[in-house]
Amino acid sequence: MAAAAGLEDPSLEKHFKGHRDAITSVDFSLNKKQLASGSMDSCLMIWSMRPQMRAYRFVGHKDAVMCVQFSPSGHLVASGSRDKTVRLWVPNVKGESTVFKAHTATVRSVQFSSDGQSLVTASDDKTVKVWTVHRQKFLFSLNQHINWVRCAKFVNHVDFHPSGTCIAAAGTDNTVKVWDVRMNRLLQHYQVHSAVVNCLSFHPSGNYLITASNDSTLKILDLLEGRLLYTLHGHQGPATCVAFSRTGDLFASGGSDEQVMVWKTNFDAADYGDVLKTQKYATNVTGTLHNLQSEMDCGDPPKKNKTQESARNQHQQEEETSLADTLEHIVGQLDVLTQTVSILEQRLTLTEDKLKECLENQQKLMHSKGN
Repeated sequence: MAAAAGLEDPSLEKHFKGHRDAITSVDFSLNKKQLASGSMDSCLMIWSMRPQMRAYRFVGHKDAVMCVQFSPSGHLVASGSRDKTVRLWVPNVKGESTVFKAHTATVRSVQFSSDGQSLVTASDDKTVKVWTVHRQKFLFSLNQHINWVRCAKFVNHVDFHPSGTCIAAAGTDNTVKVWDVRMNRLLQHYQVHSAVVNCLSFHPSGNYLITASNDSTLKILDLLEGRLLYTLHGHQGPATCVAFSRTGDLFASGGSDEQVMVWKTNFDAADYGDVLKTQKYATNVTGTLHNLQSEMDCGDPPKKNKTQESARNQHQQEEETSLADTLEHIVGQLDVLTQTVSILEQRLTLTEDKLKECLENQQKLMHSKGN
């Protein structure tokens, strides 16, 4: 591992084994109590981060699960498959799901909107489709270029920088590139892997990028200084996927060795904890990633009684936390309720179809007897 000033080495925290083929995708729930993984074995698994809690194996897809993602509330999981379908799962012991026949080819990517109300899917059928989550209704499809396509290149994986102004691309040419999407220019280029780069994930602070490669390693890049921080060895064979948790203190990786690993980031808490609360991110015209201080940090604050201010802030934080928890619970219950309704609707449709089939068969039998 490469040493970095002010940072401790990342450490392996948990090791999950249960899939029967290569891991394709990993994603943490918001509260980090669960980790979802998809695999070429056609199964989706939900791993509990709590000790002694068993994992859930969800069976439903008829071919490899290519992508998984938790909803923002953590009460639903979306998965896309080579069987051309997308499924929405309730991540509990029952493992119930609804399915929508989304595409005419392999579904490569599923992504919830920030409010959890919509889902965008991307497929080998050359389309991107948007769906409503609660009713599983198709909204619209993006399937036509309306102007020249200036460039085409095979890229294994892309991810947006938290600022929304940059994307990182993992290439089949063993490289990692960071682009400014506003100016359509290359900002940074890394040749740190010796084989195809399969996946990457931005740290929530926007300061770090982690990559997974066929060379069996994970690499952590410092985007501010444009250098390699760490090389992590853990997987036997290609490292196929990697993802930071929403808070950045953990990351998960999967490999062709059928193993899912959870790592503790161990970055200095002050290095990104405050950043997440008080800073925004942007890219300057010279292409150097830097932090923009938020308005709350600008200027000299008015002088107040520190004890009163501290008590007031603590009370306000408690109220905000309580309200946020209540809203999250309500949204979660709505997710589960609407998903349950959708499951019941699908079952009712199947029952109706069976009844119609039985009635038709009975009518045919009576007609044949009459003749």
